[in-house]
Amino acid sequence: MDLFLSIFPIVLLIYLMVKRNAFPSYVALPLIAGIVYLLQLFYFKNEFILLNANIISAIISVFTPISVIFGAVFFNRMMETSGAMNTLRSWLGNISENPVAQLMIIGWAFAFMLEGASGFGTPVAIAAPILVGIGFKPMQVVMLALVMNSVPVSFGAVGTPTWYGFKTLLDSGTIGGEDVSSIGKYSALIHFVAAFVIPILALRFIVSWKEIKQNILFILLSVLSCTVPYLLIAQFNYEFPSLVGGAIGLFVSVLLAGKGIGLAKTEQKKEKQPIAAKTLIKAFTPTLLLIIILVLTRVQQLPFKAMLNDSSEWLEFSLGELGIFKVSKGLIFSVENIFKTGVGDSYKLLYTPSLIPFVVTVVISFFIFALSWNKCKDIYLKSAFQIQKPFLALVGAMIMVKLMMVGDDYSMTQTIGKGLADATQQHWVSFASFLGALGSFFSGSNTISNVTFGAVQYSVATATGLSVPLILALQSVGGAMGNMVCINNIIAGCSVLGIDNAEGTILKKTVIPMLVYGLIAAIVAFFL
Repeated sequence: MDLFLSIFPIVLLIYLMVKRNAFPSYVALPLIAGIVYLLQLFYFKNEFILLNANIISAIISVFTPISVIFGAVFFNRMMETSGAMNTLRSWLGNISENPVAQLMIIGWAFAFMLEGASGFGTPVAIAAPILVGIGFKPMQVVMLALVMNSVPVSFGAVGTPTWYGFKTLLDSGTIGGEDVSSIGKYSALIHFVAAFVIPILALRFIVSWKEIKQNILFILLSVLSCTVPYLLIAQFNYEFPSLVGGAIGLFVSVLLAGKGIGLAKTEQKKEKQPIAAKTLIKAFTPTLLLIIILVLTRVQQLPFKAMLNDSSEWLEFSLGELGIFKVSKGLIFSVENIFKTGVGDSYKLLYTPSLIPFVVTVVISFFIFALSWNKCKDIYLKSAFQIQKPFLALVGAMIMVKLMMVGDDYSMTQTIGKGLADATQQHWVSFASFLGALGSFFSGSNTISNVTFGAVQYSVATATGLSVPLILALQSVGGAMGNMVCINNIIAGCSVLGIDNAEGTILKKTVIPMLVYGLIAAIVAFFL
């Protein structure tokens, strides 16, 4: 019964979002959060105070994804209003009018690099609007972006899902540094193989099988230009595979497209309009500024990451029963010991990719493009209005996640993980990735999925005699492929592009390539 009631809210959520008259996410998610609350209170017998503390913790944690969404929406509105997006459209059209080339350059290689630099859903938030600006349909673009942005995720945000996702196991001595290195190698190899299939499935959301066949050489060359350096770097480093692989892949893809290598000839719809170098540089400046700031603030070897994550206490005062409010030198705002339960949460104002780099870049761009005060105000107000419904949806999602994790080893999430593992035993290698995907689905993060289910995966591996690094690699791969169906990412993509009530439809479509990904992972793991 414990397992059934733990899974029930997730199944009900999916049903409500994909049924014929689907519930919008900002209704379905708060509703499911309420059901989880009642189950935790009356069936699992968790303390009333503890549950309420986790609700407050969830509301605090919402500021991270919603601020990222706001930053992305803010940035994209600025790019449209300033005319920079029009220039980028023309530039991309001058390289190639072939839609497959445009999709692979922006949706695959560019997003690949962005994931390596930042994570947090920024690839979808930045790449998707460019593709819509070129002329592709918004909902199709969201689906393509979600599926494309799966291969680099295990090494996203400079390897965070790998080095931080398994940090608890590493710090406790459960696994060693060599194990983490092996996890990175196995993950990269599985992703490398999957990349021969997944980008093609993503392209199918927008272009026909005929167009894919006609341009298959370019597609494969673009894929390999990212994944070959990605795989090679992963043999000795788990921080830079996606970042460096994406950068190399972007350069190569643009070069190949410019020369028409592997591309079918397309009818030139309009004459190429030469773009002045000054105009092009000006249009690219905001995006380049974003990338530079993201890289500078994410690379551990540079001092900025440590500065933005400085947790040294700067300010502290009591909120009474609500807990202790703290501000660190790195402007990390946190509330600790809510209702004296030990529960707390925080918001990293400077490190979360919102204020830096999105808002800062937009403010600088206001001056670069000499936008009037009225236009600046209009951009801000429309951006703020656009995130109202996503905010409600994310509050519901975060409360659901926090409540499902109450109970530590006996939480609803752990019950699901252990139940699935007990049911499959020796065949777990075929299902391990799907547990990782489940973690990403409801938590919104490969990293959190690895943190949540890493211990479960380790226990199953040791109990069944399976390779620990391989099973943990499958967990990480699963967390990456789960980004296709991740509620938070779907909400973010729809919000940035202004799509209403389409989350369920998108979920139904993207679950198919996710299942294919899991099958590929299982087959590759069988031979390792």
